[in-house]
Amino acid sequence: MNNSSITLRAGQNPEQNNLGDGYLKFFINPQTPAILSMNQTQEAMVVSVESVTSMPNMPFGILGLMNWRSRILWVVDLPKLLNLQSPQNRPRQYSVIVVRTESMILGLVVHEIIGTLRFNSEEIRSPIGQVASSLVPYLRGCIVQQKEILLVLDAQPIVHSSNLRSE
Repeated sequence: MNNSSITLRAGQNPEQNNLGDGYLKFFINPQTPAILSMNQTQEAMVVSVESVTSMPNMPFGILGLMNWRSRILWVVDLPKLLNLQSPQNRPRQYSVIVVRTESMILGLVVHEIIGTLRFNSEEIRSPIGQVASSLVPYLRGCIVQQKEILLVLDAQPIVHSSNLRSE
């Protein structure tokens, strides 16, 4: 099976700066759209399920290890980590977003990767009252649009989540 990949770089074009900051849009699960800052996003790709090696005795939500650009990284089921409902059927491939915070790199499996868009930081609102309180620690906020509420995820609390640690 073919792996496809997009390398993401924050735009340096000064004309684009007035359009807002770059974000990657995706669906965490079929019902939950979200965005993640391009500053925290390294790459978005689709990989075969076989390219993720499962490991025994891992905390709930960790799918296993994957080779990415000659590095080994942990791959996490983002819907499970965030306690969101995810489809029960076993996929043939994963949509993976590689995120980086400081020296930590992690692969996040999501339902579907949509593409990039731009928002001004003033458009980000408090998520309190808009989304489930269990999601709030993982968010910078949300953007309320006419058709949907976009969760603005923050990779820092995701990478350091206590749900990823063994008890």
